[in-house]
Amino acid sequence: MALRAVVFDFGMVLTGPPDAHARAQLLRMTGLSEEAFERLYWADRHAYDEGRLTGLQFWEKLCAGAGLKFDAETIAELNQWDARMWTTQNPAMVRWAARARECGLKTAVLSNMGDSVHASIMQAFPWLKDFDALVWSYELGLGKPDPRIYEEVLRRLATRAEETLFLDDKAANVEAARALGMRGLEYSTVEKLRAQLIAVGLDRELPLPE
Repeated sequence: MALRAVVFDFGMVLTGPPDAHARAQLLRMTGLSEEAFERLYWADRHAYDEGRLTGLQFWEKLCAGAGLKFDAETIAELNQWDARMWTTQNPAMVRWAARARECGLKTAVLSNMGDSVHASIMQAFPWLKDFDALVWSYELGLGKPDPRIYEEVLRRLATRAEETLFLDDKAANVEAARALGMRGLEYSTVEKLRAQLIAVGLDRELPLPE
């Protein structure tokens, strides 16, 4: 069946690596070691992405877990630096998404993301509005790899699973898409994506990223 749509993860696919300056600010403000910061940061991140915590609540919980007593102003600043850390872009992939649309394919973003990061990227990146569908986990109260969130993006695109290519940097999320019948590729670099598309014959159905 012919390809009709491409669905992109946001973080580490349409974006570059996390902003190093913003991450350094978070480490400086909390005074945590790299190891402690990583452990605490990811402990409740999925809850944040699923909308069970707001950005401010996420940072309040992280600081409490670290034994840090910060006022509301400092918590808000941490939340802002966190959002800025993920407000980056991968120009090659943004251009490729636009080229896919020019060739008549539908495009969507399907991302695990919390409220504050979402607000930041929507303000920073007007090109997001060019996608046919934007599916953010916190708005639905569920996240990848829950099959329901993939079903939601297919519903919004009005495409069948087998007509839809899904790209994500996490293997578990790609496997979940494939389990529903979507064509899934694990993204790491533009160069590797080009090779993957050629290997599976999709270079005959959409332009290659440059």
